[in-house]
Amino acid sequence: MSRLVRMDHTGHTTLAEWHTGDQASVDAAAAALRAELDRGYLAMVSTGPGHAEQVRELPVGEATVILRRPISGG
Repeated sequence: MSRLVRMDHTGHTTLAEWHTGDQASVDAAAAALRAELDRGYLAMVSTGPGHAEQVRELPVGEATVILRRPISGG
């Protein structure tokens, strides 16, 4: 089972879970991801220890997709 989680004040909140063979759960997770991206969150997946890549669509085969706010500063 894969998970879409949002980093927040509690540590994290699971927004969706899906199985690759269950199209309804994939569609629900994709909709949840799109809603969070529209709210300004960034979606990240791990590419190895200490590395991550930003995604804009649900990577169905990934175990975990993490949503976080952009880092502010300049």
